Amino acid sequence: MSRGPHQGFRLAFRQWRAGRPFWGGLLLALGGAEVLLTLKASLDVILHVGMQGLAGYLLPVVMLLCGVLILFNPTQRLFYSVIGVLVSLGTWMTSNLGGFFVGLLLGVTGSCLAFGWLPDQEPRVSRRQRRKEARAATTLPPTPAQQA
Repeated sequence: MSRGPHQGFRLAFRQWRAGRPFWGGLLLALGGAEVLLTLKASLDVILHVGMQGLAGYLLPVVMLLCGVLILFNPTQRLFYSVIGVLVSLGTWMTSNLGGFFVGLLLGVTGSCLAFGWLPDQEPRVSRRQRRKEARAATTLPPTPAQQA
């Protein structure tokens, strides 16, 4: 069975994604984008403009930048995730209550996921697989050394 070009791309993307805190960086970047978009909302929706507008735009841009840097430079994920969580919490005061809580929660969650990611961790084995291996180990026939 030959793999098409679509399957090859999918496998390559899966391997790339496995080597970095993908979901953490993605959530942090999405949180920054969401806070930026709520800053552009109409005046009827805006609750709080922020400190002369500069910090209102600066903090979501830093969130977005930290998310992208986590994706493309995973070795520095600890620094970027600490900066990301601090900036995400800072959007509470400067950017419409952190993008109406959605961007704030996405940023904090993504930063925590990136901070807790371990690069050289073995893949988890499901409980079903462990039970199956335990049953197989207990039901094996005795070896000739055990019979003697």
